[in-house]
Amino acid sequence: MWYKKSVAKLVAEAQESGEGTLKRTLSSTGLVALGVGAIIGAGLFSLTGIAAAENAGPAVMLSFVIAAVGCAFAGLCYAEFASMIPVAGSAYTYSYATMGEFMAWIIGWDLVLEYALAGATVAASWSQYFNQLLRVFGWELPPELLTGPWEGGIVNLPAIIIVCLLSLLLMRGTQESSFVNNVLVILKVSVVLLFIALGWQFIDPANHTPFIPVNEGEELLKQGKIGMFDFFKEGYFGEFGISGVLRAAGVLFFAFIGFDAVSTAAQEAKNPKKGMPIGIIGSLIICTILYVLFSYVMTGLAPYTVFKGDASPVATAFANTGYHFLNTAMTVTIIAGYTSVILVMLLGQSRVFYTMSKDGLLPKIFSDLSKRQTPWKTNLIFMVFVSIFAGFVPISDLGHMVSIGTLFAFSLVCIGVIVLRKKNPSAERPFKTPFVPVIPILGVIVCVLMMASLPVESWERLAIWMAIGIIIYFAYGRKHSMLRKEVEGKE
Repeated sequence: MWYKKSVAKLVAEAQESGEGTLKRTLSSTGLVALGVGAIIGAGLFSLTGIAAAENAGPAVMLSFVIAAVGCAFAGLCYAEFASMIPVAGSAYTYSYATMGEFMAWIIGWDLVLEYALAGATVAASWSQYFNQLLRVFGWELPPELLTGPWEGGIVNLPAIIIVCLLSLLLMRGTQESSFVNNVLVILKVSVVLLFIALGWQFIDPANHTPFIPVNEGEELLKQGKIGMFDFFKEGYFGEFGISGVLRAAGVLFFAFIGFDAVSTAAQEAKNPKKGMPIGIIGSLIICTILYVLFSYVMTGLAPYTVFKGDASPVATAFANTGYHFLNTAMTVTIIAGYTSVILVMLLGQSRVFYTMSKDGLLPKIFSDLSKRQTPWKTNLIFMVFVSIFAGFVPISDLGHMVSIGTLFAFSLVCIGVIVLRKKNPSAERPFKTPFVPVIPILGVIVCVLMMASLPVESWERLAIWMAIGIIIYFAYGRKHSMLRKEVEGKE
């Protein structure tokens, strides 16, 4: 269970082509679009208002920069691995090379939480905005068809429908899926740019003053009237001031999650050694710039205090411009954003299971390819699995499981870079993470801190999920491992 795959073997697998392999159709631009498609969801439109109203005020733009830096630590580590080992398995494959088969299985199983449940989470929210769009045309779905039984409804029907439609698109082919994703990305980025361009001229500088709202506790701390213990005990931390900017960065960290999905498409990239780092780092840079400009305009259009408890803060801010037509466009953009996120998450999950199946750790059905060279049976299985979660499980429960699964994967990739630099320093690295081990260590610290901020229930569910995965590994995966058969056969 501790056998490791050599980097040479992984590189050889990555270079395979022809029948029985994934088709290389993605350019560097397509990979960047894939990353932007996964990152920019409705988090930009909802989390910005929450973080500004409750934590950072106009300084929320600084929080976006801090969150981006935190994500960049993990992003740089992903970029090194993705250029070095351009295989579809993402963090699963990287762990196989650095920490052995058992840890690879753990991370592969964990990625189900990130990709499959992220798709379910976003699909569940997608239905609410879809219903909002229907209202514009005078139609509306009954509440019973918008939530599952645990939330007082019957089933989230639109969520199930969108998961099924996108799964069918993925079965048709990666090139077709990439085209649809590119269109969705262009649409949502265009509206974000339109919001920035049209809103800029209506910015009121008074709304940016004070830039960092005063934290009463920080003032008392400076004056020596309270100690650090009281500062935290009395709940001052995070209520504006410098601590509020940091707390907002923690909230906004999750608006960047998704860039790692680019690495799952490594075997479908035309030039992965060059394209993977461009896709990962490029999408992070583009999204950071858009997020900072967006938050600057949003907090300049209206006082940050009006966003507290507002379900649609973007519409509230933009109402001050007089361009009311864009409110409907924003709804369409959020739907487009959600759709591209679901598409990329479903693609990512199927590629991870494809790789695990090729390694023998999962049944062969997960690596069977269609004539169009797509793992259609995996897409079909996850269409059913994700649809059930999207249609019946509460969104909040799904969201926390996605977060903890994602951060766990980030941590192991950061550790993996350090391990492989020590054990295989001479391996070809088309892209190298700078300042190793400092960058990877900072990445681990950021991820662990974010994980620590999640509810205890998330840790309990992670433990249960991992226990199920371990049982499956020992019941099936370990016995059918291709690497184990190869190594022990030589012995």
